[in-house]
Amino acid sequence: MIVKEVCHILEELAPLAYAEDFDNVGLLVGDPTTKVSGILVSLDTLETVVDEAIAKNCNLIVSFHPILFNGLKQLTPSDYVRKTLIKALKNDIAIYSMHTALDNVKGGVNSKIADQLHLEDLKVLIPKKGVLKKLNTYIPTTSLETVKESLYQVGAGAIGNYKNCSFTINGTGEFTPIEGANPTKGSLHQVEQVNETQLQLVFTADQEASIIKTLIEVHPYETVAYEVYSLDNSQEEVGMGRIGRLPEPLNEHKFLSLLKGKFNCEVIKHSSFINKEISKVAVLGGSGAFAIDAAIRAGADAFVTADLKYHDFFKAENRILLADIGHYESEQFTKNLLVEYLTKKIPNFAISLSETLTNPVKYY
Repeated sequence: MIVKEVCHILEELAPLAYAEDFDNVGLLVGDPTTKVSGILVSLDTLETVVDEAIAKNCNLIVSFHPILFNGLKQLTPSDYVRKTLIKALKNDIAIYSMHTALDNVKGGVNSKIADQLHLEDLKVLIPKKGVLKKLNTYIPTTSLETVKESLYQVGAGAIGNYKNCSFTINGTGEFTPIEGANPTKGSLHQVEQVNETQLQLVFTADQEASIIKTLIEVHPYETVAYEVYSLDNSQEEVGMGRIGRLPEPLNEHKFLSLLKGKFNCEVIKHSSFINKEISKVAVLGGSGAFAIDAAIRAGADAFVTADLKYHDFFKAENRILLADIGHYESEQFTKNLLVEYLTKKIPNFAISLSETLTNPVKYY
């Protein structure tokens, strides 16, 4: 396999279109046409992880966090980021980052956290906007079914638990072919009128390229008239965080003990006890302070996340138990998730789980 093929497999799990705008995801280092000797999966990419990749003959690192996040003006060994990039480049090692693309998908980072707690009736905490798009196109009525079915086959028209969803309006299309045209119907410089059907379908942003390619290939017209709109509707299966219910309610002490055991936490920072049983739990791996209000609005008894600052804990206001289990601790199972996924997709390939501990936070 080449690097590009592995990238496509990873994007089937976590489309890059689902990443947050601020993020840097995808292939960050390396030639997409390079043959892959082995894949090392890690939470972070550091010099020590590159050393591990060299030792294990892996020339592709699949990392959750992006080592290259902000723009660089010099590539000199002046800090840990540049040192890592230089070592990777010298050794022809490619680096691919998943980050918020994997955060936002079903079966991703936050689903893995929820699995550790055996949460039931799982839903997205903050559904993502801007993921849905709408295609509006015009087809000769006699060709409608052929074009529509082809678009269905590449994923257009799927809404929630329904597939093959569309809306049509019949009308009359009018056009005049001019010099250089090779019209399917009509003659040069002659006004042509055709019974046409306006077809509307929704799709997710990651499907746009394949849907437009299919439309142009199967549409009978030489020049295809179509529009693509970005929708503000939320995609209920894509977004930050998850919320669900524990199999059995727990008091606050037992709930925090459960977290320490499941996530191997030495310390949990938490807000004041609210003196109620914990049943409904919201989770968000990594820095999740921005989702406190969403967790409260969703009726969560507890919110499990990381990187909460001093003033964030005031936001609990005796309405919710906030539990900061640590950034690394909240995302530690991500690399296992990726190894399991890649092993299923390419079973006869060298895929290694990184043994390098990249957690920079220590406790005394």
